Amino acid sequence: MRAFDELRILEMFFKDESKHGVSVVDLYELVQHAGNILPRLYLLCTVGSVYIKSKEAPAKELLQDLVEMCHGVQHPIRGLFLRSYLAQISRDKLLDIGSDYEGDADTVMDAVEFILENFTEMNKLWVRMQLEGPGRVREKREKERSALQELVGKNLHVLSQIEGVDLEIYKETVLPRVLEQVVNCKDDLSQYYLMDCIIQVFPDEYHLQTLEMLLAACPQVQPTVDIKTVLSRLMDRLSKYAASSADVLTEFLQVEAFTKLSNAIEKVIEVQVDMPAVGAITLYVSLLTFTLRVHPDRLDYVDQVLGACVKKLSSIPKLEDSRATKQVVALLSAPLEKYNDTVTALKISNYPRVMDHLDNGTNKVMAMVIIESIMKNNTCISTADKVEVLFELIKGLIKDLDSATDELDEEDFKDEQNSVAKLIHMLYNNEPEEMLKIICIVWKHTMAGGPKRLPFTVPSLVFSALRLVRQLQGQEGDIVGEEVPATPKKIFQLLSQMIEALSAVPSPELALRLYLQCAEAANGCDLEYVAYEFFTQVFVLYEEEIANSKAQVTAIHLIIGALQRMNVFSVENRDTLTHKTTGYSARLLKKPDQCRAVYACSHLFWVDGQDGIRDGERVLLCLKRALRIANAAQQMASIARDSSGPVTLFVEILNKYLYYFEKGNKQITAAAIQHLIELINTEMQGDSATSDAFLASTLRYIQFQKQRGGVMGAKFESIKL
Repeated sequence: MRAFDELRILEMFFKDESKHGVSVVDLYELVQHAGNILPRLYLLCTVGSVYIKSKEAPAKELLQDLVEMCHGVQHPIRGLFLRSYLAQISRDKLLDIGSDYEGDADTVMDAVEFILENFTEMNKLWVRMQLEGPGRVREKREKERSALQELVGKNLHVLSQIEGVDLEIYKETVLPRVLEQVVNCKDDLSQYYLMDCIIQVFPDEYHLQTLEMLLAACPQVQPTVDIKTVLSRLMDRLSKYAASSADVLTEFLQVEAFTKLSNAIEKVIEVQVDMPAVGAITLYVSLLTFTLRVHPDRLDYVDQVLGACVKKLSSIPKLEDSRATKQVVALLSAPLEKYNDTVTALKISNYPRVMDHLDNGTNKVMAMVIIESIMKNNTCISTADKVEVLFELIKGLIKDLDSATDELDEEDFKDEQNSVAKLIHMLYNNEPEEMLKIICIVWKHTMAGGPKRLPFTVPSLVFSALRLVRQLQGQEGDIVGEEVPATPKKIFQLLSQMIEALSAVPSPELALRLYLQCAEAANGCDLEYVAYEFFTQVFVLYEEEIANSKAQVTAIHLIIGALQRMNVFSVENRDTLTHKTTGYSARLLKKPDQCRAVYACSHLFWVDGQDGIRDGERVLLCLKRALRIANAAQQMASIARDSSGPVTLFVEILNKYLYYFEKGNKQITAAAIQHLIELINTEMQGDSATSDAFLASTLRYIQFQKQRGGVMGAKFESIKL
């Protein structure tokens, strides 16, 4: 580079004829007598530059003379630098439109010919560099070649900047000649660099119009050339060009860009038999990205790309390359990101076929990506067919795939199943028949997943079905017809199967809660026998499956709460269920738990509302029974020298007495409340501050009611504190 700077100073010296007293024509002749060829040609190029500027001879002839003379140096590195210097000094002297040296109409072609000839010779020298020296320094030579590649590429850059090079000249002359060099040199470094150079330096419009010619060269390059990167860059440039203006899209359709690119990729993969899977899939990812940018409305194109990928994956025994797997995930993720609508992706027939080629772990990752896309975009899947396709896509999450030997991480498994449970809530249709089909499809896939997944997915499915039941509330039994429509009875039968499967896992506590939810829904539909059947199942579960004392306490309070809200039962059926519930309450393991459950049962005999049950006597019986249990607990506690628990029970029972006293239960008298307060005061000696505070708060409430006056004040007046 320093030599080139010195030569520039020499050129300025040659310009000034007064300094050396020799004409430029004589100088041009004189320097040709220099003894050594390399200095002679550098001097000739320098003087030639001055000669062209003097316009004493045609620029075309001088440039042609110089480029021919340079054949004299055949040493690769020296020849490259010499021709690079020639390209540098001739850059502003080319016969371009509007230049000082413009002549007739053919001048642009003369400039093109000059650059192409120089480029051809430089490329030959550059390729020959690999043959210089012994084989052991090959790696060093390749590094040198990589460092010198820009010298060759400069010619193409100059060509792209010649204003006279229009599309016709580029198509007829420039591109064929450059591609001829690319194909014929049979050197992987040269082929890769020059193909990339063509794509980068020439306009996108030219690439689009000469796409067929450019792509035809791709299968002809050496198998070791990284052609996937070249094609990816080409597609990236073209897709950005398409995004620049709406008018450009018609050009893409006219030249059938997608078809040409697709065919070229097929040929490249076919020719390069040793291309690794990751290379082929990367090409399909680039083609799909191009398609989604340029033709987002053409799902058939997207399907075609995925189909081609399936064909390639089918030829591979097993996809073990992690990089290839990542590319498949990128391929499948692209439509989801583009359309922001998983329903659109579900229309693509080859989508699930691509997923089938993923290993179990990646299949799960992809399934999670699909679910996250649905949740993020709040997409509602509204037809049974689409739900079937969707669950086929996410089958890695909903069942164990064949030969799945990987140990499951418990946290990951929970996250996956919770995602499936969320997804179930996104499956909805206003038409009951279609919604029932959706529920049946989900249930079919859920059952295929085995018992360990049921506790996560069944609750969502049950509540989805209950939403449909409430939508159909009021409909009677089945209607005779060709197709049995969705009715509450039919749905309750399905719900019973679901929860029965869940209770067999076993997951009895969850099954019990869901049975109670179904019973309440049946209550809303006025289906007494259905609700009774659900309660029967609840008691069977309680008796046979729930052994833990804490779980029993929770279960009995849930049963009491649900039964209290039921209004569909006949007197006989309600009495049966109430009797069972009170019996279970009294048989709990710990006395305090027994006491609380028994006084909670009092609410089963006193229900507020227009048609509510108000059996004061049985309420009083429950409260008296609770008192007896509390008294027994008190005696046991005094033996254990810890009386804090049972006294709290007395205060809780006192609060129940006050509740029913206010509600107007005539069996609960002021005298009974008075007696209970006195009993508590007796037992309170030496009790904890907790019970003391609870009692004080209760007594303040009684005082407050006394001071209110009116009917309620009069009722409370007889209670002496």
